[in-house]
Amino acid sequence: MPSIDEIIKREVNPFAPTTFKPGNFWHEKQDAALTVDSIHQEELANIEKLLTQVAQDHISRTILLIGDSGSGKSHLLGRLKRTLNSKAFFAYIGPWPDNSYIRRHILRYTVDSLTQTPENQQESQLILWLKSLSAFTKSSVQNFWELLSSERQKFINHLKKTYQKTGIYNADNFFGVLHALTNPELSILANEWLRGDDLSEESLKKLKLKHSIESEEAAWETFSNLGRISTETQPIVLCFDQLEAPMKNEPQSIFNINTAIHNQHLKNFLVIISLTTDIYKQVINRIQMSDKARIEQVISLKPINLEQAEALWALRLQPLHQQADSPPDSPIFPLNRIALEIKFPGGKTYPRNTLELGRIEYQKYKDNLISTESKPIQLPQPTPTPVATPSVAKKILQPEQPPQDAAFKLVWDNELKKAQEKYKTLTQLSAPELIKMLQDALIALEVKEIKPKLLDGKFSIYSFSYQKPGEQEKIGVIWTEDANMKSFCSAMEACENAINKEACHTMILIRAEEVGNPKLKGYKIYQKIFNNNQNRHVKPTLTSVYYLAAYHSLVNSALANELVISGKAIAREQLEKIVRQTDIFSKFPLLQELSIVTKPSTKASPVIDNVDDVKNFLLNFIKTQKYLSKDTLIENALRHFPGINKTQIKQPIQELIQRGEIKIINPNDPPKEHLICYVPQK
Repeated sequence: MPSIDEIIKREVNPFAPTTFKPGNFWHEKQDAALTVDSIHQEELANIEKLLTQVAQDHISRTILLIGDSGSGKSHLLGRLKRTLNSKAFFAYIGPWPDNSYIRRHILRYTVDSLTQTPENQQESQLILWLKSLSAFTKSSVQNFWELLSSERQKFINHLKKTYQKTGIYNADNFFGVLHALTNPELSILANEWLRGDDLSEESLKKLKLKHSIESEEAAWETFSNLGRISTETQPIVLCFDQLEAPMKNEPQSIFNINTAIHNQHLKNFLVIISLTTDIYKQVINRIQMSDKARIEQVISLKPINLEQAEALWALRLQPLHQQADSPPDSPIFPLNRIALEIKFPGGKTYPRNTLELGRIEYQKYKDNLISTESKPIQLPQPTPTPVATPSVAKKILQPEQPPQDAAFKLVWDNELKKAQEKYKTLTQLSAPELIKMLQDALIALEVKEIKPKLLDGKFSIYSFSYQKPGEQEKIGVIWTEDANMKSFCSAMEACENAINKEACHTMILIRAEEVGNPKLKGYKIYQKIFNNNQNRHVKPTLTSVYYLAAYHSLVNSALANELVISGKAIAREQLEKIVRQTDIFSKFPLLQELSIVTKPSTKASPVIDNVDDVKNFLLNFIKTQKYLSKDTLIENALRHFPGINKTQIKQPIQELIQRGEIKIINPNDPPKEHLICYVPQK
């Protein structure tokens, strides 16, 4: 087995993630092995205590979770879901695109979360919740499946009779959809209806329904039904996270929602609203007293002590220690306690700051190992790891941070990859979300005169306008993927009204869904508007959704001060500047169609796993790591691009060596022991 120093030289910095940005706990899998149980144990216990009370008396309660950036709020929400999912159902609700859409957004995200399958379960949360309703657990029917397999109307009548005093909204439709949830042929449509998609007439007919959920009121009442019939089920935990943007604009909105849950006596909800301390201080005095009274407990995340910080380091370093021929005496080797004491003289810190210090100190030790063995090229001299005495430790110099552009590109690649894994259809995101994401992308590219809500009525939040780059023309944009042709007709009428009012010079329709047939009124208006040289119909691809979702995730993190790149928290303005510097939108198909970015003269693949993307990933990775073994570099590339093989990775590595951008430090050693370093360019 190799020595610990040999392992350190060849492996990735275990603190290397260029951002410690958490996110939706249903899509960001939390590694239990990296959790220090003592960190925020008291806060976790307090939340679990309230959850137990909800489970016992079924009365909904609310927690306000506050903490500084990097204190671990989102991580704690993920830990709650991971440890308590057997006792409750969990929903993650991120920021909404517009306050006029908040209720539909909450319904959508709640249902999307409930359709997720918990660990160690075979069925989704939604099916588990459905089977636990008192209508089935306390009925004369022998079992759930017996009633479910009965005819649809018998099922509906049974639930209506059971919950006749609770005031179920749209009972026949709602219970009919619940019946369809377990039918393999109808379950997808039932989920789409329940989360508020505007289904086609054909899909509605299959569900034996006449209307989709089309308004804020209908969305709220449908959401409320979950609380009206959850009289004796496990609680549903609603986790509101990364709310910095909507809270700055209109902080009252989320508290209005919370108060409505309590005033309407909706059962079995535990509402957790997560806010940064700064935002909390800015908005708390703007909240009505009656809404404050609906908050049972304010839980503030405390800093961690240095023993807990050491434990965080030890967990990250443990896999490296286990590979060594002789485990180091210290569980945090090559780091040392004195670095923590110097950096945090008060004895308190936050998890993110601890991990960032670990990255810096580990890299210094690794640099020193390499520089004392060989100097094949002129590189910045690293600062040796200090002897563990205060007098020496005070002389610590901060090492050079990894190049920001390279670090950001790795973050971007990671976000793009997660979006590819998450989104399989365009309609997983609502049109208001997509239109807001597109606005954010244009803002990053400094497009002028971006103004939301170009159209009137329902479609205001489906639209915006901007000034054409290099010209004075006003461009109007509407994005609608509603499959229902009546809704599409209304959208076309809204476009026609805007054009008649001369609200814009050019109208662009973004839509992948069908536009109907010549017999339909909406189709005729569509042909009139978009069958000419002035207005355009652009059909978006899933690749564009990946770009939008990936950038949107970074924007939300930047607004929450949770986006850390090369050791620095990046604000939104800085993020936008880096986006322009790195030109990450150059392959963004939708922006190419809108002529916001230049369309390549030859057809370039927008897929992220082509040869150039592999080469760029390899170079950015080695830039941020500075040194590592060739095999480790290949392994990381294979994980990032699962569709390619080793041969397809070795070729771009060889090209980078030939171009002098990377170099093998020890070419005379066996290939399995080759170490690669980045060669700074003049």
